Amino acid sequence: MAGESPEKSEQQKSPGETASDERDPRLAVRGDKVSPDGDAERLVDQPTAVFKAVPSASDRPEDGDGKDSSSDGASPEEASAEDASSEDASSEGASSEGASSGDGDLKDAGSGEAVPAGGGADRDGDARLRDAVAAWVTKAEAPGGNDPAASGTDAEADEEPAEAAESSAAEPTPAEPEDSDADAEPGDSGDTGAPGSESAPESESESAADEERQPPVDQPTAVFKAVQRKPVDQPTTALKAVTPAAGSAAGAAAGEESPAERTSKFVPLRADDVRPGGKQAGPKPPPRPEPAAAQQAAEPAARPETAPKTAPKAAPETPASLTEPERTKQQPLPPRPPLDMLAELTNTPPPPETPVRTVVRRIKIWTPLALLLVIIFAIVQFVRPLPAPSLTMTATPSYTFKGGKPSLPWPGEGQGYMSATGLGHVDSFGEQKSVPIGSVAKAMTAYVILKEHPLKKGAKGPMIEIDALAEKEGGYDAQNESTLNTVKAGDKISEYDALAAIMIPSANNIARLLARWDAGSEKAFVEKMNATAKELGMKNTTYTDPSGLNHTTVSSAEDQVKLGEKLVEIPALVEITAMPWWTDPSGKKWRNYNDLVPYDGALGIKTGSTTKAGGNLLFAAHKKVGDTDQLIVGAVLAQYKTPILGSAIAASKEAMIATQELLESQAVVKKGDVVGHVDDGLGGTTPVVATKDVQVVGWSGLTVKLELGNGGRALPHSAPAGTRVGFLTVGEGASQVRVPVALQSALAEPGLGDKLTRIG
Repeated sequence: MAGESPEKSEQQKSPGETASDERDPRLAVRGDKVSPDGDAERLVDQPTAVFKAVPSASDRPEDGDGKDSSSDGASPEEASAEDASSEDASSEGASSEGASSGDGDLKDAGSGEAVPAGGGADRDGDARLRDAVAAWVTKAEAPGGNDPAASGTDAEADEEPAEAAESSAAEPTPAEPEDSDADAEPGDSGDTGAPGSESAPESESESAADEERQPPVDQPTAVFKAVQRKPVDQPTTALKAVTPAAGSAAGAAAGEESPAERTSKFVPLRADDVRPGGKQAGPKPPPRPEPAAAQQAAEPAARPETAPKTAPKAAPETPASLTEPERTKQQPLPPRPPLDMLAELTNTPPPPETPVRTVVRRIKIWTPLALLLVIIFAIVQFVRPLPAPSLTMTATPSYTFKGGKPSLPWPGEGQGYMSATGLGHVDSFGEQKSVPIGSVAKAMTAYVILKEHPLKKGAKGPMIEIDALAEKEGGYDAQNESTLNTVKAGDKISEYDALAAIMIPSANNIARLLARWDAGSEKAFVEKMNATAKELGMKNTTYTDPSGLNHTTVSSAEDQVKLGEKLVEIPALVEITAMPWWTDPSGKKWRNYNDLVPYDGALGIKTGSTTKAGGNLLFAAHKKVGDTDQLIVGAVLAQYKTPILGSAIAASKEAMIATQELLESQAVVKKGDVVGHVDDGLGGTTPVVATKDVQVVGWSGLTVKLELGNGGRALPHSAPAGTRVGFLTVGEGASQVRVPVALQSALAEPGLGDKLTRIG
């Protein structure tokens, strides 16, 4: 490695052992560059400490024998080697840069011959040193400096470096620390006393004058120059090797690498991770003062103009790096507001927060969202299905006839009840309690049969086979029981004739036959009868047999009127009960026991009489009032005056005729009157009017209800004027009055504004 000291055997060579054309290996220190003419040029890139051991005055011989007392009679070569060893040890302990002296032996200024540095020649050591230094300084300060042309001939200038190199071979170069390459910078000059930089020899007179001017040195003096390292802001080591200059003969011969190959450069992974390097804290230490003589000895001599010059390199920039928190403790930032992110992307800082800007920002953010919601809401409202229109009544919902409550002519015993179908209760008498009703029970038998086996008016219905029991029971007429004695086992009878047999001659055997035909047994059929009574609200009624012969079959006048109102709504049955005569399949004619038929609009229904039940009658009648046919239903029970059945029929007739006389008709609504409107569900209404007069049938003190409806049919969203949209009804059942209603004006579909503003 360049800079290491040669072996001791080489260090002890005398100046005479080195040829003039041979370069001393001790001169090949780091940074030396040998020119073609033999001059050695220093290329050290940093200042180098120079060590000079100057013999003290006490060590010089007084007798002028030319021997140094410190050498103890040693030869000049041995003294020079020992001095070099001591200087090497001193340089390693005192300087961290490990510089070498590089002077070797000095020449005599007068003769130009190499003289050992340890003394023992013509002059003692300190005189030689002072003369050489004085001559060097004087030559450097003179005009022309170290220019060989100004100081002497070319031959003398060429001869002097060679002799200086030979004299310096006797002095060993101190070893440099191995880590000095790490801090060295190429191109810095720090080696003093290089052989190639010495000036031409002076004359003896000039040397004597310089010797007089130099103060005597009484002890060895060491000169130290510390290299100031440039600060770095991160623990990055850039290793730069000190190599010979590119293209030099020494570098090419030694096979040294170029500075680019020997230097490690820090390259950041990301450009944004680089921060400008900071300066190291702390003041820069002031330079240490040096003795004048040592300063002059350490200063390098001016280089000859013929020597190749190296351009100084610019100081390297301070490397940049991340700070410690950024390198080791960076954490992800939280999400930033949208405006701040936009400002960062556009390199525009966000404006300062103020209440006004906050309000404006919120308006800018929420206004588009609100508009979007409004548009979506409008689209949904527009395509949303329209609500179904409804028909609402605006007319008075009820009407009361003038006068007081009527009173009918009732008998003095039993109980009775009278009502108009669809209008309500007219009048009643007696306590409404359970009493035997006899054959009036066959009315429930006929109702259950027609409910299970409906029969249209004028139709005969299914055929029913006569069984042996029916034939047998037909002979009970001999015991004063009402029967149809013309039937034979195996014969067939229609449903129509079977119903006529039980409603007109009140045949008990046919009633039992129908029960078995419908339910399979009389007991099962009786259960159906009681279930139906419960459905109709007949609370005081209990059936125990289909014919009513048993006195345990009981009911009340009010309950029987409820059943009668259902029977008059069956045209096929009313057709039978209104006949005064009926002819059976055998051709025998049978009389209707209800003598009210066919007078005064009587519709019959059913009679019933037994010893325990007395005379009983469930009857119905109709009366034409105005444009309506009003039906009335009544019942008289528990009449025991003889004839018991005749007494019941007579009392029923008086009550029936009195009720018919009470019925009257009054116009509640006239044609064209507004009775309601059609509501489109969005706030729009279209009035509806009656298409004709509405006649209400009733009696004094009666309150009737009016209702407006469309019968469950859907109303249109748009329709022209005059379109029928419903009915105005008064009453219930068969006596109900219904008058159509129509649109007074055209029904239009709701507009866009109504569609968009609807909430429900």
